[in-house]
Amino acid sequence: MLKRKLGRQSAHRKALFRNLVTALFKYGKIETTEIKAKEARSLAEKLITLAKKGDLHSRRLAAEVITEPAVLQKLFDEVAPRYQERNGGYTRILKLGPRRGDAAPLVILELI
Repeated sequence: MLKRKLGRQSAHRKALFRNLVTALFKYGKIETTEIKAKEARSLAEKLITLAKKGDLHSRRLAAEVITEPAVLQKLFDEVAPRYQERNGGYTRILKLGPRRGDAAPLVILELI
């Protein structure tokens, strides 16, 4: 599923991306590092494609990733219908520049 390890154990990494994707669907955009955004983007796009199907099986698969029931409801009721005519490319990454403390490249990951 995920390519990069990011210096974390598998459970921590899985929780990190679950939280990032939940926040993305909750707020519409998030600010994070470039590598995390690229990994979270692939997971988010897969979830939107699942939500476009709209059946019970898709909802249960998405519920394994999304941590909040209200965000899951929003994904199926608001986000997925918005992209019904689109075949992919539901997210955008905008570069912000280096972070002040450690010069890590920051980006904004947002829904189009």
